Amino acid sequence: MKKYNSRSEVEQKYKWDLSEYFKSEEEFEKCFKDMENNIDTISNYIGCTKDSDKLYEYLEKVIGMSINILNLYGYAQLVNDQELGNSKSVERLNKTISLHTKFNSVNSFFDPELLTLSKDEYTALFNNNKLDKYRFYLDEVYRNKDHILNAKEELIVNELTNSMNHFEEIFSTLLNSEHKYGTVKINGEEVEILNNNYSYLMKNKDRQIRHEVYEKLFNIIDQYSNTNAGLLNGYVSMSETVAKLHNFKNAWEEKLFSYNIGDKVYKSLVKATEDNLESLYKYYRLRKEVLGVKDLYPYDLLVELSDSNREYSIEDAWNLTTNSIKVLGDDYVSKFRKIIDNRNIDYCQYSGKCSGGYNLATYNKDSRILMSYNGDLYSVSTIAHEGGHHVNHQYMQENNQPIYCSNSHLVAEVASLTNEFLLSNYLFENSTDKNERLSGLENAIDTFKSNFFGSVREGKLEQDMHDYVVSGSSLTKEYMDNLTEESYKKYYGSEVIIDKFSKCSWVRRSHYYAKYYIYSYAISASVAINCAKRITEGDEVFINKYKEFLKLGEDVWPIDAYKVLGFDLEDENVFIDAIKYFDSLVDKYHKLITER
Repeated sequence: MKKYNSRSEVEQKYKWDLSEYFKSEEEFEKCFKDMENNIDTISNYIGCTKDSDKLYEYLEKVIGMSINILNLYGYAQLVNDQELGNSKSVERLNKTISLHTKFNSVNSFFDPELLTLSKDEYTALFNNNKLDKYRFYLDEVYRNKDHILNAKEELIVNELTNSMNHFEEIFSTLLNSEHKYGTVKINGEEVEILNNNYSYLMKNKDRQIRHEVYEKLFNIIDQYSNTNAGLLNGYVSMSETVAKLHNFKNAWEEKLFSYNIGDKVYKSLVKATEDNLESLYKYYRLRKEVLGVKDLYPYDLLVELSDSNREYSIEDAWNLTTNSIKVLGDDYVSKFRKIIDNRNIDYCQYSGKCSGGYNLATYNKDSRILMSYNGDLYSVSTIAHEGGHHVNHQYMQENNQPIYCSNSHLVAEVASLTNEFLLSNYLFENSTDKNERLSGLENAIDTFKSNFFGSVREGKLEQDMHDYVVSGSSLTKEYMDNLTEESYKKYYGSEVIIDKFSKCSWVRRSHYYAKYYIYSYAISASVAINCAKRITEGDEVFINKYKEFLKLGEDVWPIDAYKVLGFDLEDENVFIDAIKYFDSLVDKYHKLITER
């Protein structure tokens, strides 16, 4: 792959087009000023919950404004993530955050006001049929009756939270822009070690290079981990405080309430996982066998087992991903192709770009995808993954009111992970090259391993650190290091060596700043791997159910959305079956490598 030193060197066709949001800086500023000048008019609707017509007018106005404000925020974030640390971009992002904060503040009267209504008064509002389209949203607010403060208190909490909540932003800047990790010589060329190319460098077949990259990156991370522990402690403390202010026992109870789901799902998930860790240990034994090493270290866990050295151009990636999802039908494929045809993706990596990959969606725009394309199969799989989110958003836009054009974290990853499994299966079944078939199979194994086993491990770790703060203690480097090390002892067993840097891997985990988001990957991975199996078998009835599932908006609770697919999350067998399928993939890989 061509290497880039800065964004200015990247070809236009490989950069996203953000003109759908705003065609110029002047257009952005005009929209910003319009919203800024109109925010205070929302206060004219104080008391609207007593009048269904006035309530409807308020909802229409606020939702229209929220669409514009989220577009402003989305655009500002996208531009900022192109080049972290750019002062103009930071200023633009900060002022949109401030605008969003003010918007939330002037709207803070609404929830407490609605909750002062008696049950009879609330029910009577819906004698006005115009409010039917907002029934789920209003019901969701009203079910919070015991967890909403009065208007003045909500305003204070909202303003304080938004003014304090820069923990992830600081974390990201430190990790991706401020820290310098040094260089490594590869094929005679000095390559800068970045947080956003770390995973790629750790795939290098030269074990000494992997070891050097690992040591250099984590040596710097370890030096600054006290700072990161302070950031994480601040975020967790804030989250727990806000949860208690809203009359929840803790942030975990608040999260379960937001999903309208019981603790049984998560207990079943953790139990099913930790009772079946032998399947994970078997995978590590396979990895040792294929790599030909006696001891497996953390820097051996990302290198590809197959000998496929194929480098995929961006065009190759699009052909592969498009072919892999054709089984879902022409409508799905046409939505997927919009990503490349409309330049909705930003591919290339360079110093200062935000690391990782994501899909950012607002109500009335096609989403945008950020990634760091490296030419390997992981990069191809990232396009499939984020493309799944992109298509899911299009289906939701076509079938829901704007207010419902999103889905819960608990179901969002199914659309993306299913695509990754479909890609893997396509390579395994259709490639004539044994190494590429192995790569496809390995991609499925690793996708499930990281999204399921990795997410359960880190989700449990997240619960433990939140509980520690709730008990009155503070997160420190020593505590986080020890907690991480103990979790690895359980999930690595005797198969992977825990070295001096294993314990500080928590520092690189941005998901800890997203309050119990990590578990959603494990649940979604369990469902997605079963979805992909049914889809590749050509089960047309299930394929239709799957597309109906993709159309569901946020007015359907996660546990009910999964029932559309036929999965009951409270049944431990959902997770056990997924682990068994993972186990069979490991067996399949072992069998293929022994074939002549």
